[in-house]
Amino acid sequence: MVKSVDEKKARTVLVVEDDEFLLKAYNIKLKKEGFEVWLARDGKEAIAYLKKDPPDIVLLDLMLPYLNGFEVLEQIKATAQWKQIPVIITTNLGQDQDIERGKKLGATDYLIKSDVKINDIVKKINNYLK
Repeated sequence: MVKSVDEKKARTVLVVEDDEFLLKAYNIKLKKEGFEVWLARDGKEAIAYLKKDPPDIVLLDLMLPYLNGFEVLEQIKATAQWKQIPVIITTNLGQDQDIERGKKLGATDYLIKSDVKINDIVKKINNYLK
């Protein structure tokens, strides 16, 4: 099948999550919604994806091996070609100081995993990519 010139390339979501169950759930749901999904299980892997080909949006856990989510976010926002990428933090860290730090570092949104459904995350991704 030949794609028409007007046909948009799938939007890419980099999911940075070390919980295998959540990683699979995000992957299945986002692919069903038509996204191209890249999966990173730690902060170093996330940076490697960014260097290779920046995604359209990042879903970022904070509690990660090697580089934590705050460190990844700092690098994203400090790099000229990445700083415009929306970053949605998805975490179980719900302390006010964590939320404030994430937003100060430039997160587009800060979601507590236990308070949000995957369908709601997909809606937010679609809204931020409009």
